[in-house]
Amino acid sequence: MSETKPTVMEQIAAFIVDKRNLLFLMYILAIVFCFFSMRWVDVENDITAYLSEDTETRQGLTVMDKEFVTFGTANIMISNISYEHAQVIADELKEIQGVTKVEFDHTIDHYKDASALLSLTFEGEEDDPISMTAMNEVRDRVSSYDTSISTSIGVNLADQLAREMQIIIVIAAFIIIVVLLFTSKTYGEIPVLIITFIVAAVLNMGTNFLLGKISFISNSVAVVLQLALAIDYAIILCHRFSEEHEQLPTREACIIALSKAIPEISSSSLTTISGLGALIFMHFKIGEDLAFVLIKSILLSLLSVFTLMPGLLMLFSKIIDKTSHKNFVPSINIVGKFVVKTRYIIPPIFLVILVLAFIFANKCPYVYGTTDLRAARRNDTQIAADRIKESFGTDNLVALIVPSGDYEAEGKLLNKLESYAQVKSTLGLANTEAIDGYMLTASLTPRQFAELIDLDYEAAKLLYSAYAVHDEAFGKVVNGLSEYGVPLIDMFMFLYDQVDKGYITLEDELMDTLEDLNNQLTDAKLQLMSEQYSRMLIYLNLPEESDETFAFLETIHDEAAQYYEEAVYIVGNSTSNYDLSSTFGMDNIIISILSALFVIGILMFTFKSAGLPVLLILVIQASIWMNFSFPYLQNTSLFFLGYLVVSSIQMGANIDYAIVITSRYMVLKKSMPIKEAIIEALNQSFPTIITSGAILASAGILIGQITTDGTIASIGVCLGRGTIISMVLVMFVLPQILVLGDSIIKRTAFAERKQAPLQKASGKLYVSGRVKGYVSGIVDADISGVITGEVHAMVDSKEIRQEEPANDGKEFECYEKN
Repeated sequence: MSETKPTVMEQIAAFIVDKRNLLFLMYILAIVFCFFSMRWVDVENDITAYLSEDTETRQGLTVMDKEFVTFGTANIMISNISYEHAQVIADELKEIQGVTKVEFDHTIDHYKDASALLSLTFEGEEDDPISMTAMNEVRDRVSSYDTSISTSIGVNLADQLAREMQIIIVIAAFIIIVVLLFTSKTYGEIPVLIITFIVAAVLNMGTNFLLGKISFISNSVAVVLQLALAIDYAIILCHRFSEEHEQLPTREACIIALSKAIPEISSSSLTTISGLGALIFMHFKIGEDLAFVLIKSILLSLLSVFTLMPGLLMLFSKIIDKTSHKNFVPSINIVGKFVVKTRYIIPPIFLVILVLAFIFANKCPYVYGTTDLRAARRNDTQIAADRIKESFGTDNLVALIVPSGDYEAEGKLLNKLESYAQVKSTLGLANTEAIDGYMLTASLTPRQFAELIDLDYEAAKLLYSAYAVHDEAFGKVVNGLSEYGVPLIDMFMFLYDQVDKGYITLEDELMDTLEDLNNQLTDAKLQLMSEQYSRMLIYLNLPEESDETFAFLETIHDEAAQYYEEAVYIVGNSTSNYDLSSTFGMDNIIISILSALFVIGILMFTFKSAGLPVLLILVIQASIWMNFSFPYLQNTSLFFLGYLVVSSIQMGANIDYAIVITSRYMVLKKSMPIKEAIIEALNQSFPTIITSGAILASAGILIGQITTDGTIASIGVCLGRGTIISMVLVMFVLPQILVLGDSIIKRTAFAERKQAPLQKASGKLYVSGRVKGYVSGIVDADISGVITGEVHAMVDSKEIRQEEPANDGKEFECYEKN
């Protein structure tokens, strides 16, 4: 190390290196803690939970969760079976404890083309033990048949997704090792890199509980994306250490390398963090959730690289020295020469593609629901749902929540809605049959009620009198009960309550009927009516998301407004999709503008130029548009969240590739012609770009091909494809733009220092001052002495005098550089 006083950064680096054993102990304790704290992380599996509180879906779901019970259900399709045999199975399943209802009949909704569809309802909600136990017995009963079972009971998608991500991580780790073996300078670097990443990943997973509840998306993809986004930082420090270790002992090399790497890595990470930071401003709060988890992962990766990795480099230094190998990364001068030769051909083609990509990307067919999302792989539950849908189609169900108490209004509204061709059927208390053709909400007089359940008329009158007193309808008792009508559901519930309290005694047969009715009514009320709200189920003859569907949701609201002045809510996949689609436009603008502005600001500060950041952003933005042109050209749907997340990551992370080339080019062009500078810049940048790009692209492709979750798969596919496109554009288009736009870069530079004139001379020269340029080679130094040879350089000189003329007799020339 230099004998001069160490800088502040060198002092910090020395402290980290010298206190490495203490830091090792702290990391060990942190890892042990994180292994326990991982269990504290609360994962949200419902994507609609991140909708804004002012959306109809979020408000409606809040009411539903508070006011109603939704029993577990299952659809079981048995193929290659007769109707009679299927009926026998349906009867058997109905006898299983915990199964309250089995719907099966001879209509095409339940029997078609030798396939039977049995719709089961369970006694508890989908996560209740009684439902899961019953579902397991149902599976056992039908296991010998050709069955397809679609249900969420007993299906833990979170665990399944976690298993898939473990496979992805293992394969990604293998790919990373292969890439590092190819691009590293010594095999001993690889365990250092792997340990550093594993520690950073464990720290991130173990501290997720500090964020409260996180989404299943963040919980699943954060580890893989952390690996892909942050491994660059460790590679930079490794390369710095190798360079310094060529001249310095291990400790000193590590200190100098770390002191140089901290500002370089911190600057590089800012673009990634800023791109992710734009997600925070999304109206759809899944962006904020993902941003916090990933930004935390980047910061913890930086911490591990800065404070753990130096100690590991010291620990593995002997192995690193012994396992050095030749450079496997080939020189790509031929690519650079091709880029220079085609600099007037490719940019015009690029501009045409840029315009087309912008048009196609804006025509991308987005989807906002997960029902029809298709990942490359399908799990058993998804395959079963697909088979059922192919045979019997699917029901688009929405729930209409209205203020309770007005049975007449409910009945009229249900009848009105059923008159629309877009409605397949409806279900509510007002159109649910109780007994002998009477609906649950039908108003019956004492005589009608007595005849219905075969009750003595006088006893019925006494029952109605008691109800009137209970209902504080004293006028009915005084004026006579003969015309006093009470909704059937209310009278049944009141009668059962009186019997249960011992005030009324019924015959055994009537009591059995009342018990059966009470069970049905109790279930109906739990699902369809609370003290404040009533819920109606509407089955639509429309897809879950389309302009016609979204328009009909407004029609339902208009019809409900005819009967209710208070707010009503429509809840369902269609409503959720509508709310998501309405936020997408604004979120798209926010992400695009903020991510670009954040990155431009960082680039302007880094390169001290106003024009250069625009050129870099142009290339990366082009890669984003090209990436999202593929769904349009392939006529495939793209999940909107994949666009928002990946466009942010592409802008924040892939811009680093452009920065690597540009930084090297800006340095090299000071000492050589720009054509040679760009060739050399490409050659020097290729190992970094191919390492980082291959890892990030592989991570995205693996996620897209292995996970069965359509939401996460869409993010993976777009990320892998976008990274590859960014690498191609950065390697082939960006260099040409830099060369052609060199004058723009100079003119838009901040506080550009006026260059010294370019002077040319040969022979024996006396120089006193600063010389930069060709002097029988390249010189950039303070020189005081005699040069014998040829000078073609910018000279900021106190004195320059030609002692002897050149052999050609030409005198000394001095001229301004054009």
